[in-house]
Amino acid sequence: MEHIRTPKVEQVRLLDRFSNKFTNGTLYLTATHLIFVESSSNNSTSAAQEIWILHHHIASVEKLSLTATGCPLVIQCRNFRLVHFVVQRERDCHDIYSSLLRLLRPVSYEELYAFSYNPKQNDQQREEGWQIIDLGAEFERMGVPCDQWQLTNVNRDYKVCETYPRDLYVPITASKPIIVGSSKFRSKGRFPVLTYFYQEKKAAVCRCSQPLSGFSARCLEDESMLQAISKANHNSRFVYVMDTRPKLNALANRAAGKGYENEDNYSNIRFQFVGIENIHVMRTSLQKLLEVIGTRSLSMSDHLVGLESCGWLRHIKAVIDAAIFLSKAVTVEGASVLVHCSDGWDRTSQVCSLGALLMDPYYRTVKGFMVLIEKDWISFGHKYADRCDQLDGDPKEVSPIFTQFLECVWQLTEQFPQAFEFSEWFLLQIHEHVHSCQYGNFLGNNQRQREDLRLRERTHSLWAFLMSEKQNYLNPFYSTAYSDAHPVLEPSTLPYHFKFWRNMYHQFDRSMHPRQSILKTVLTLRENSRKAESTLHALENRLHQLGVTPIVTADPPPPTRDQRSNSNSIPPRPDSLILGAPINHKEVQRQEEDEQQEQQEQEAEEAEEEEEVGEEATESTDTERTVEGSSGTDSRKQSYGELEGTYNSESAKEEPAVVSLEFGVARMTC
Repeated sequence: MEHIRTPKVEQVRLLDRFSNKFTNGTLYLTATHLIFVESSSNNSTSAAQEIWILHHHIASVEKLSLTATGCPLVIQCRNFRLVHFVVQRERDCHDIYSSLLRLLRPVSYEELYAFSYNPKQNDQQREEGWQIIDLGAEFERMGVPCDQWQLTNVNRDYKVCETYPRDLYVPITASKPIIVGSSKFRSKGRFPVLTYFYQEKKAAVCRCSQPLSGFSARCLEDESMLQAISKANHNSRFVYVMDTRPKLNALANRAAGKGYENEDNYSNIRFQFVGIENIHVMRTSLQKLLEVIGTRSLSMSDHLVGLESCGWLRHIKAVIDAAIFLSKAVTVEGASVLVHCSDGWDRTSQVCSLGALLMDPYYRTVKGFMVLIEKDWISFGHKYADRCDQLDGDPKEVSPIFTQFLECVWQLTEQFPQAFEFSEWFLLQIHEHVHSCQYGNFLGNNQRQREDLRLRERTHSLWAFLMSEKQNYLNPFYSTAYSDAHPVLEPSTLPYHFKFWRNMYHQFDRSMHPRQSILKTVLTLRENSRKAESTLHALENRLHQLGVTPIVTADPPPPTRDQRSNSNSIPPRPDSLILGAPINHKEVQRQEEDEQQEQQEQEAEEAEEEEEVGEEATESTDTERTVEGSSGTDSRKQSYGELEGTYNSESAKEEPAVVSLEFGVARMTC
């Protein structure tokens, strides 16, 4: 609180960045949030609007020059919210500006919101929240350990690789000297380990960092490690080595003593460059994208040219292309694949997780997607603290790598709407809390840091919150039958399949959204249907309590097209315009008159047909006709019986002629 100079400023204007509209209100500054509360005079018919902005969501604050209406304050957030305030007094604006500059740049982890956030849970509930995800159980689901892969304790104390988790899976033929020797030949000690096992073909997806090969260096232990990975898969004689970098970048690293595998030294590998750009290119690309979509009054051509020149969707395509290559190598060729980039925690995480998402329907469920993030991103050391700018660090380390991954998943959900249990709001909520630092899951750069911070004892898990809100993130189009029929997804990366994700980058710009949302409309219809079914069941239970059994008339299924074309019988005449309703007295009288008139006209020449029609009419009226759920009391039955008797007394007479059309031909029923 000592950093807050002015906790409250009144008569502040909130401007809409895409129109000239504004809202008057009051600005509050607390230890964790910046809050704007709309004045009641703006909208007296509804509740006042409130905007809550976490300090850690704020990426930048800019104080503009004083104008005639006041002092502008522009705030850009990491979740792509942009707010434009106009404060009447420059002194108040400067106080807010200075306070935010200090509050949005914490210098230690203990200053983050996760350490003060309290959702009113006891210690047991907090521990249960952290236990929702069990990576040991996940590897067991994949069929590991098995006769070819084992759990090693070589990194139990983080002595071999401090950015890897404690529990690692390696080929059963990889001894401890081979593992240690390989780690010394890999950048940051990140030696090849298992991340996904495709049980159907015994093929493995492994990950590591680039080798310290330079132009001629080699390591026998590292070559033995790749040989062990190859021998663990009897269905293939070789291992694909995917270098996710552009070849030019790998050559530049080679000059610095790093580089990529030499196929002359690794006889059992097939090498493949993929061409995903580095973190600096991705950061610049996103900045250009935000400039384009934040510019007012752009023409259509300028907008499309801007989207193309920023290259963002082109980078998304490159990541998905790499995941498709990985998926096909494993599922089609049955080959094991080793994936790496420079240090193995950015592009490697993107490709491995997306590849597993394409191959395994489990990761396309709500719980499975949490497991996937926990496994390939959190436990294997994606640098969330650096990439998401959690502390006041090096701005060159900031990059939207995880945001790219979420957008790649969204692009896949657009191509396969029935294959994913979750909707885009699930992805947006995860993105929101990756940057909010409200939960402890994404704090720090690796598991060792998280253990040192004792996050399990001091913070809460995001996964517990998302599971409690699961109904809000379900996809109404999801089909388990579709996932069973299409376990492996094969997306297309043709240009017209890639879309701009409006709900990510314009989530808070309400004027940019359509008036009607298809997803919300479908969810509303499902909710109304659920309520109607609930009401129906309640009424049925009430009837059962009263001792009334509703009589349900089971209508036969409609005939198929082939059955209709092959049938020579005339469709039966409906008893009433309202299907299943009892025939009233007026209809009975009208039928009596029609029958008498028809009988006089055709009595002499169609005596036999009159007898047959009379029998059919008698049979059709023997069946009791009721509305579903109608009362079965004695009085109601008696009235129905009287009506039925009146109708049956006349039904022996001839059925009136009916003209029907079937396949365009008029047919007469007598």
